[in-house]
Amino acid sequence: MRITIPVALILAAASAACGQDAAPDKATLQQKLADLKASVAANKAKLAKYQWLQTTQVAIKGETKKQENFQCKYGPDGKVQKTLVGPPPEPKAPPGGLKGKIVAKKVEEMKDYTDRLQSLISHYAPPDPARLQASAKAGKASLAPGEGTATLIFADYYKPGDKVTFSYDTAAKRLLAYNVDTYLDDPKKDVVTLNNHFATLDDGTNYLQQTVLDATGKEIKITTTNQGHSLIPK
Repeated sequence: MRITIPVALILAAASAACGQDAAPDKATLQQKLADLKASVAANKAKLAKYQWLQTTQVAIKGETKKQENFQCKYGPDGKVQKTLVGPPPEPKAPPGGLKGKIVAKKVEEMKDYTDRLQSLISHYAPPDPARLQASAKAGKASLAPGEGTATLIFADYYKPGDKVTFSYDTAAKRLLAYNVDTYLDDPKKDVVTLNNHFATLDDGTNYLQQTVLDATGKEIKITTTNQGHSLIPK
């Protein structure tokens, strides 16, 4: 499962939600996010000059089951292009007999779980402006200012009791994090979190440094890390 978080779309969604009359501190929110949105557009143009390495690691119950590396860069269409680095993992032959049937059943159960998990995450990544607006209109959006930072929280975004959170640097006008707290079936036993953290290159370019998807129901953790940025040779 691969999670893609377009920064510009995140900010556009948050900005649209803050345009609602029910949003807290409407004028302040609109101005901050308008500035941030413009900054992100300029940042994307700078990031398009780079290539980088992306590593995706899948762990189940603390054990790494799969790891892949990709060389990434933005294509002419503005979307990230990925090229697998190294040989693809070799498929393992399933065991036979009764053990094989047990393994096949577990694999099918895991596939069903991950399919449902992917469907759930699709409602959050990227965020839906309409749902953010609904949360704001219902009075369930809040702004938590801090020293040099601001945190915008939308509660009951897709499910009762869930929330999505935007954190950004108000001085540098850059996104710091976009996080999701939700669940599959049981809000206590099937907790699902999606944490996206952003960092800055030496020239000030902002980028998505790491995404961590944690599903407690099956103890699945998918970590995607972007690193090793270098300018694309001309």
